[in-house]
Amino acid sequence: MKKVAILGSTGSIGLNTLDVIDNSLSSEFEVCGLAAKENLDLLCSQILKYRPEVACLVNEKKAGELREKLKDCEVEIFSGQEGLVRVAAHKEADIVVTAVVGAAGLLPTLEAIKRGKRIALANKETLVMAGEIVTREAEKSGSEILPVDSEHNAVFQCLREELHLKLKELFLRPQADPLGAKRI
Repeated sequence: MKKVAILGSTGSIGLNTLDVIDNSLSSEFEVCGLAAKENLDLLCSQILKYRPEVACLVNEKKAGELREKLKDCEVEIFSGQEGLVRVAAHKEADIVVTAVVGAAGLLPTLEAIKRGKRIALANKETLVMAGEIVTREAEKSGSEILPVDSEHNAVFQCLREELHLKLKELFLRPQADPLGAKRI
């Protein structure tokens, strides 16, 4: 059974990940870590349901409240950016879903990569800010990075197969402006 840590478990991608695990993959995946920015109530209910070894609530004040609410529960609760890193680097995690917003995803993702974990990346900022560093570390550790956000995954699928050998240019057209293609 593969163990999964989800950074951003209370957001849409995190919730969808948990839904897929619950409805399709519960015999293959177990949640070992959960992290959220500040949604104390939802994270608390997720911890009670999934019983992860570690959790993080980035908001330090709310993390204290979460610790108090779950004082009888066997979960180690962290806070702040350091807490995100600790959940991502948790020794039991085989897969880390990185679904936190913005720059907050870089350090925890990089730490998980250095430990050779498979990364399900929904945080494009990590690659925008430090793509060269991230990919170099992934090559060194053997970590695999899989884009899970819909647009990124579609491009990844195009580039992954033999099609990428024939591909010279790729245009992305925003749905709202079908004539406003952007070259990448």
